[in-house]
Amino acid sequence: MKQGWLGLLLLAGILGFGAKQAQAHPHVWITASSELIYAPDGTVTGVRHAWTFDDMFSTYALQGLETKTKGVYSREDLAPLAQTNVESLKEFDYFTFARAEGKKQKFLEPVDYFLDYKEGALTLHLTLPLKTPLKARQLALEVFDPAYFIDFKFADKDPIKLVGAPAACQLKLQRPSDGTAEAQKLNEQNFMSGDNSNYGAMFANKISVECP
Repeated sequence: MKQGWLGLLLLAGILGFGAKQAQAHPHVWITASSELIYAPDGTVTGVRHAWTFDDMFSTYALQGLETKTKGVYSREDLAPLAQTNVESLKEFDYFTFARAEGKKQKFLEPVDYFLDYKEGALTLHLTLPLKTPLKARQLALEVFDPAYFIDFKFADKDPIKLVGAPAACQLKLQRPSDGTAEAQKLNEQNFMSGDNSNYGAMFANKISVECP
């Protein structure tokens, strides 16, 4: 089934190829926005992402997908692709890494996920529930691809939101510094040695929330 193949290509096959070939620069660009979700009692329950792929990659991913109206893609049309994308993301921890009070947190499999297509770009929406919802004075969230095959850039407008959080909670976003030139200096041998297997962490978007 070609839709399944495209889905694997989108967030698994092509990513795996990039990791093996140890490319020192991204091949897919994502504009991201995220929401941290809180329960009424102030417990953090999960993270909701919206990831918009660059238009070139969106066009490539949609090749061969038949729809009733040419150029119009409904959620139903995109549902098989969304499913395979989400299944493929599991291997990469959904590019989302969280710590509460310095302790690593785990996520359950995504829920409420779907793809939509607007203005020439695909956007993947997914919600990651925390395995153990919790209250935390200090919560840290990082979004990045360890292999740096995918570049995540948070949107300029409303990049991060707190949904239902206590009013006194303070949110900060630290965007990655531009290390592209340094990345290109690293050759394939450096990457294949394993020393730079988490090189993408240098380009992590770091979100921190402090609550009283």
